Amino acid sequence: MVLVQIPMCNEKEVYQQSIAAVCNLDWPKSKLLIQILDDSNDPTTQLDGYKAGNLKSAMNCSYVKDYEFVAIFYADFQPNPDFLTRTVPHFKDNDDLGLVQARWSFVNKDENLLTRLHNINLAFHFEVEQQLNGVFLNFFGFNGTAGVWRIKALEDAGGWLERTTVEDMDIAMRAHLHGWKFIFLNDVEMALGPIQLFCLCLPIVIHSKISVWKKFNLIFLFFLLRKLILPFYSFMLFCPLAGIEPFVTIHHFDIPHELEERYEGWLSPKLR
Repeated sequence: MVLVQIPMCNEKEVYQQSIAAVCNLDWPKSKLLIQILDDSNDPTTQLDGYKAGNLKSAMNCSYVKDYEFVAIFYADFQPNPDFLTRTVPHFKDNDDLGLVQARWSFVNKDENLLTRLHNINLAFHFEVEQQLNGVFLNFFGFNGTAGVWRIKALEDAGGWLERTTVEDMDIAMRAHLHGWKFIFLNDVEMALGPIQLFCLCLPIVIHSKISVWKKFNLIFLFFLLRKLILPFYSFMLFCPLAGIEPFVTIHHFDIPHELEERYEGWLSPKLR
């Protein structure tokens, strides 16, 4: 029995394609349930705790107890029909497996230089970080999407906690500390920040019973390299390219006279 969740917040422009793709998943309909978790600004749907609160609320539904696995997709993701048939079987006869994470890519990765560079950064994340850690440590960070969790692993880890907006890092670390293993599939595509979470969880990691090498991986590779050093590197690489005019198309349009007077001196001559 597989539960599929699509958490979303003010994403009406993309959710229809995602829901349509999930409805086309190749899996027995009697063993599949799809949850659309809408946490938009509508007062009738808005929940506390950001995405973690949204997921936590969904997992508290009484019928969840009948399901063994949960697949999670962002609202702009479009999984292939064979996604579940290529991920869920890995759990068979592997009782200590908590997460199967699939790879994903951008649909517009070849559009221009900026998208190609960003795709290189994403490829490094999957090819180096996720794949190597999965092979040698059975652990890596959950990407927040395109992954299938064993629900028991989520429960053992304490479930989704509203203490952070990087709930994917948080739940992955807690599940790992409880002994659950992860598998990364490179051939299947598809208000605390990370540093504050690092400060919060550092004592837990230090005093945990995992090996020194795994503690080193969590502290330096999982937190500092991935969430501090690499983003800074990407920022320094991409930002200068944003000003390269050949890759930026500026369309001419008429600006109302009252706005032109209000923002006089701010507008580029090309926009006048």
